[in-house]
Amino acid sequence: MRDLRIVFMGTPDFAVTILKHLVENNYNVVGVITTVDKPAGRGRKLNQSAVKKYALSQNLPILQPKNLKSEEFQTALEKWNANLQIVVAFRMLPKSVWALPKYGTFNLHASLLPEYRGAAPINWAIINGETKTGVTTFFIDDKIDTGEIILQKEITIREDETVGELHDKLMYLGAELVNETVDLIALGEVTTTKQPELEEKSAYKLFPENCKIDWSKSLTDIYNHIRGLNPYPAAWTTFYNNGEEITAKLYKVTKEFTEHEIGIGKVITTKSAIKVAVKDGFLHIIELKLSGKKLMDARSLLNGYQFSEDAKAL
Repeated sequence: MRDLRIVFMGTPDFAVTILKHLVENNYNVVGVITTVDKPAGRGRKLNQSAVKKYALSQNLPILQPKNLKSEEFQTALEKWNANLQIVVAFRMLPKSVWALPKYGTFNLHASLLPEYRGAAPINWAIINGETKTGVTTFFIDDKIDTGEIILQKEITIREDETVGELHDKLMYLGAELVNETVDLIALGEVTTTKQPELEEKSAYKLFPENCKIDWSKSLTDIYNHIRGLNPYPAAWTTFYNNGEEITAKLYKVTKEFTEHEIGIGKVITTKSAIKVAVKDGFLHIIELKLSGKKLMDARSLLNGYQFSEDAKAL
């Protein structure tokens, strides 16, 4: 059995769950690397990453390098004398960092690689209507998410599942997979598989432009787009209403497949419901947030807000 000295690298809540699982199962985490504190909110108060907050609560040593290639950082990292590094939702590492430990550096990625390499794998799996996804551990190399696979676990995606729900399921599944991977490395029993040369589906970064709803698409595609961005960063549209344009984020929606001759994008309301016409039916909006208003259900919004006869989703 190898005596492991682990350095953990990560930033968001997803990474915290994996780190917590390691700590609570008594793996020897000798240090944590996370992002620098960033100003946030109206007061621009410095905000610590979720991983830093947890590391502080456990009295774990922390490094927050601005530059991963700096001599100062790499000298400090070497002093921890780690022989294994684990990366979860962090940054691309230079070779001088990922090649440092004796037993390598492995990453946890929230997809079944080689599919959905990139920044937003959980979102794009749902947006593209996948029925399964999973988590993968792999040894890091000099490209993004291309290294040799160690282990994978698969999970089904429900037809109505949101990215928030799937995120949490993959987070706990990933924690189990990381522990299994560390155990294999400790026993010296790791076997890896080279990633197949597929024309993989990408999980490129989300921007406002690719979160905008395209009402010319099918009802299923629009529905998947919205649940794949719920709750974050949220799909959005512009409503033309009462001669003005107002931005809205859509959250909970349902589908109604039916033939009709109503123009695409037309907004139809009753006293308690909002729906938008698309080419193969109607998208019923259950929860939304108009610009300047709080998130609310359709009934509550319609108590104080009216859509005109010519209202349209653009």
